[in-house]
Amino acid sequence: MGGREKRREGSPFQKGSLSPLPPAAGGKKMKISPEEVAKVASLARLDLPQDKLELFAGQLGDILGYMDKLGELDTDDVEPLYSPVEHTTVLRKDVARKDYNRDEVLSNAPEQDGQFFIVPRIV
Repeated sequence: MGGREKRREGSPFQKGSLSPLPPAAGGKKMKISPEEVAKVASLARLDLPQDKLELFAGQLGDILGYMDKLGELDTDDVEPLYSPVEHTTVLRKDVARKDYNRDEVLSNAPEQDGQFFIVPRIV
């Protein structure tokens, strides 16, 4: 598989099937326990009731199952995609130019010596 680790034997998903939340073998989904969700929630300083822990455990199990399904795809010849859309900049080109002369810029300074801004000493 081109340097990738070998996929698990007996994976519950058929190659080529991309249903959003495929069930695992025997109709079971990839499991993450409510205790694991509670651990992550406590690390995030969230206090979740038991019914939410079970809900999120199921949802996270679905996500992990889908990620496992995506991991089965052969992506050896696929270029990395940094964004699903092409971004074109609407900004001007970044070109150095001189829009103002020194005297115009220094004329706005509260204190200057004719060549530089004078600012209070920090250190």
